[in-house]
Amino acid sequence: MGLFATSSALSLGQYSNKSNNSSTEADFQYCLNASTLRGQELGVVRELEIASEAGYDAMEVWINGLQKYQEEGSSLSDLQKRIDDLGISVASAIGFAQWIVDDDSVRKQAIEQLKQEMDILAQLGCTRIAAPPAGATKEPGLDLMKAAERYRAILELGESMDVIPQLEVWGFSANLHRLGQTMFVAVESQHPRARILPDIYHLYKGGSEFNGLKLLSGSAIELFHVNDYPAQPVRSEIDDSYRVYPGDGVAPVTEVLQDLRKTGPGKILSLELFNRDYWKQDALTVAKTGLTKMKQSVAKAMKA
Repeated sequence: MGLFATSSALSLGQYSNKSNNSSTEADFQYCLNASTLRGQELGVVRELEIASEAGYDAMEVWINGLQKYQEEGSSLSDLQKRIDDLGISVASAIGFAQWIVDDDSVRKQAIEQLKQEMDILAQLGCTRIAAPPAGATKEPGLDLMKAAERYRAILELGESMDVIPQLEVWGFSANLHRLGQTMFVAVESQHPRARILPDIYHLYKGGSEFNGLKLLSGSAIELFHVNDYPAQPVRSEIDDSYRVYPGDGVAPVTEVLQDLRKTGPGKILSLELFNRDYWKQDALTVAKTGLTKMKQSVAKAMKA
């Protein structure tokens, strides 16, 4: 099954069915990215508890949060038990290994880093990790064919560990800031498990038109970062901190969700925000508000 054209649904893993089974919600799973609560500095256990209490199906954790948990003397087996007790799953993780860079020694270290991170995730039943172009953000001109070879290398590593690295669009990067660049690298990796990780804010920041999502098949995307952005500041000046709840900005959220739905059911919508105002608020309130806003956006998209 390729990245382009239409396709049927993929098996995306086991999730608790906290979302109701209405036709407007059955196409999506709802996930909370730990970035949304990053400012509250809660720790991974409390983040997972809040995701469960708020009604999410899954959590998208940050690797450094898991590593801190381990450094404090806690075990992954205990964390897995807590996850099971909470009735949610870990859908994906955010990491920053510099697997894509030209420097051979840095790239070698990044592969070792990914091995360690994927091992942690596998122990938690998590089958995805973000693979952004970390380390290739300031200088343009990255050879995308070489990037595709390097992406294939980490896909092969992930295949051996049952964790898929999802090629992430980063709007502020000098490389892979556009959807087309990211799609090119994924396609030319020539690997059947190639996946991309789009983000509403990053697509806007990087200058991509959202119509490009119409060209993607059901296998190309398993998880999608959901957010919104205001009309001001302008694209060249906006940064992560301006992300707002879906529906509270000017992004074409309705159209994006409609196009995403057409690629097949079972997609995971992960709320990824870095809003400093939200970080000052009660974490559970923020999580609940975000889930409500996502479900409202989905309902609107399905009616449109």
